[in-house]
Amino acid sequence: MGLKHDLWLSRKTLAGFAAIGAAWASYFALMPVIKANVAASDGAYGLVVLGASLGAVAAMWLAPMTQRLAGGWALPISIAMIGVGMFGAGASPTLMWLGFALLIASAGSGISDVLVNARIAEIEAQTGRSLMNLNHGLYSFVYAGAALSVGFLREAGYAPSAILLILLVVLLALGMVTLGVKPAPADLDAPPPAGFPTALIWLAGGVVFFGFLAEASAEGWSALHLERTLGGDAKEGALGPALLGLTMGFGRLGGHALARFMREQYLLTLACLVSAVGMVVAGLAPTVGIALAGFSLAGLGISVVVPLALALVGSAVPQSQRLAAISRVSVLGYGAFFCGPPLMGLVSEGLGLRVSFLTIAAILVVVGFTLIPALTRKTA
Repeated sequence: MGLKHDLWLSRKTLAGFAAIGAAWASYFALMPVIKANVAASDGAYGLVVLGASLGAVAAMWLAPMTQRLAGGWALPISIAMIGVGMFGAGASPTLMWLGFALLIASAGSGISDVLVNARIAEIEAQTGRSLMNLNHGLYSFVYAGAALSVGFLREAGYAPSAILLILLVVLLALGMVTLGVKPAPADLDAPPPAGFPTALIWLAGGVVFFGFLAEASAEGWSALHLERTLGGDAKEGALGPALLGLTMGFGRLGGHALARFMREQYLLTLACLVSAVGMVVAGLAPTVGIALAGFSLAGLGISVVVPLALALVGSAVPQSQRLAAISRVSVLGYGAFFCGPPLMGLVSEGLGLRVSFLTIAAILVVVGFTLIPALTRKTA
C-alpha cells in the first residue's frame, strides 16, 4: 500500500482541501485589483479582513452543530459558501460589501477546515497511515496552480468577477465530491474530559497560530508587495502566492521523510528560521526576482509547521480525545487569520510593507526558540 492507496483513502478530504486552496489562492492573486476597486487603504483593508476572519473562527466553533444539522451535506454546503463569498468579493463595489462577502467565504472556510482535518485524523487512527502531510501538501500544490491560473487570466483581461464565477463552478463540483464526509465531531462547547491535556492544546495552538500567521501574511500580501512596492505586473504578482504554495507543497511532502531522521523540535525550529530568512529576503528585496526567491524560501520553511504540530497532538493524546484536541488546536490556530491582516495592514500603513514582512520574520525566530521547545517537551 503506497501513495495510490493513500490518495484513495483521502479522496474526499483532498477535494475539500483543494476547494479551500483554490478559493484563497484566487482571492489573494486578485487582491491588488479587488483592493483598488473598493479604494481601501492598507489599514482599512486589514480591519475589514479582521472582521471577516472573526467570522471564520466563530464558524469553526459551529462546525460540529453544522454537521449534526446537515449530516453528509455539511462539507458541500460550507464549500458552496466559500464560492458564493468569493464571487461576491470580486463584484464588491464598496469596502463594506467586500467585508460582508469575505465574512461568508471565511465562515465556509472555517467549517470546511475543521471537518476535513477531523476526518483526516479519523482515517489516520483507523488505518495507521500518515496522511496529514499528504493532504496539506496537495492543498499547497492546488493553491500554487490556482494562483498561477488567475495571474494568466488577469493578463488576458478577465475581470475579478468573471474569474471568481469560474471558481464558483469549480467549488460546487468539488463540494459534490466531498458529499458524505461525516467525521465524529467534537463538541467544542462541552467541558473537556478528565485528563484532557489543556497545556498541550495551548502550546500546539500557539505554534499553529504563528505558523498560520506567517503563511497568511505571505499569501495575503505578497502580490501587493510585488506589484506596488517593486513595480511587478499581474503575472509577477500572482507568482508570489503561487511560488509560496508550490514550495509549501514540496516542503510538506518532504517533511514526513525528514521527520524520520530529525527530532521534531529541531525540524520545527529549523523550519521557523528558514521561513524567517525568506521573509527578510522578500521584505528587503530590491527586485521582483529576489522577492520571489524570498517568498519561495519562506514557503519551504513554514510548510511543515502546521501539519507537524497537528500530527504531534494527534499522536500525543488518546483516541477518545483526538478529535476534541485537534478541533481546539485548529480554532486557536485559525486566530492567525484575523490577527494577520490587521497586523500587516497597520504596520504597512505606518512603516511600509517591507517592515511588515520583517516583523513576521522576528516573530518566527522567537517562536522557534520558545514555543516549539516547550511543545516538544510536553508531547514527549
